[in-house]
Amino acid sequence: MIHDKMIRETVENNKVAVFMKGTSQRPACGFSARMVQVMDRLQVEYKDVNILQDHPRFAMELKEIYGWPTSPQLYINGKLIGGSDIAIEMLQSGELQKLVDVVE
Repeated sequence: MIHDKMIRETVENNKVAVFMKGTSQRPACGFSARMVQVMDRLQVEYKDVNILQDHPRFAMELKEIYGWPTSPQLYINGKLIGGSDIAIEMLQSGELQKLVDVVE
């Protein structure tokens, strides 16, 4: 896999990482835009990675490594949290804030 090392290093070396279509400054789909809104609400620094930069190979490798079929994908402390719907639910319940508080 071409991107395997970069993907793993990004997840391991950043307390919070989001693999998304586009960037935090220019999300390229509605789901990615919602994830950016969640992250903005949390006011936490995070690494954003544009999976479209070598699409579809990059996105396929990300799915193979972590087993999550869609994007965006949120990782906190090296652990896959999920996509934008899960992040929104966890934000609303307060769970996501607790995870982020542990990071800082």
